[in-house]
Amino acid sequence: MSSPTTPTFAQAPIGLFDSGVGGLSIWRALRQSLPNENLLYLADSQCAPYGDRSPEWIIERTLCMTQLLVDQGCKALVIACNTATLVAAQALRDTLSIPIIAIEPAIKPAAALSRNRSIALMATSRTLDSGGLQSLIERYASDVEVIRIPCPGLADRVEALQLSGPEIEAELRARLAPALQSQADTLVLGCTHYPFLRPTIEAISGSRFHILEPSFAVAAQVHRRLEQANCLNTQAQAGNSAFISSAPMEQARQVIRALTGLAEPTMLTFPTQAGTRPIVAD
Repeated sequence: MSSPTTPTFAQAPIGLFDSGVGGLSIWRALRQSLPNENLLYLADSQCAPYGDRSPEWIIERTLCMTQLLVDQGCKALVIACNTATLVAAQALRDTLSIPIIAIEPAIKPAAALSRNRSIALMATSRTLDSGGLQSLIERYASDVEVIRIPCPGLADRVEALQLSGPEIEAELRARLAPALQSQADTLVLGCTHYPFLRPTIEAISGSRFHILEPSFAVAAQVHRRLEQANCLNTQAQAGNSAFISSAPMEQARQVIRALTGLAEPTMLTFPTQAGTRPIVAD
């Protein structure tokens, strides 16, 4: 592998990983904030969501999927999955030497923003039950009421492109009821899938909440880490994007096209045994 200071390494892609397509909200922020960077996005949609899996399974699967991105020459990794971050980020950092930028629920900024000292958090069951979340609350929101809103199945809705309409509106209205009946003035979207539901959430809640999700904060951190490692891509042309999914190719293409706005996203083949052979365009 080239040295991290050489142009070849600087032009290597940033790898993004999520249990599904939710991390495309992070991809979107990176594409806007770092337009010269090449991006390689891996969606483990066949196994999504991770939120209801055991910690042991999440760690093993996350290590496998991120190794796949490392095998493709990625110069840095973005863990665009709150559950994988809270459960497996330390295992990744203990295993890999390249920069790893992980996402976590925006508890710290929400606590700082809330005037009523009450915030609501929408997240998967595993995220809400994790020790990592409890640590965040103890460090940054010990004097704040945190209303935890479990959302089993909601990420699946996004995977199926069910982003609006009476059915998803009714589900979100029921999920948000405890927050709407409370003093909460800030709502944290604690899963990268949920920003794609933001228009429907706002239609239900009006201007009641400050809604926080960390995609551009993550993009800023990626920029800082690459700059520190002297491997920002300084090429003049716009960077490219490629996508890998463990879901069937055409199904994945349709979902990625819808969520990215790309007319013809570049799809790469998911290995039969992940990490054992090169990935090629279909």
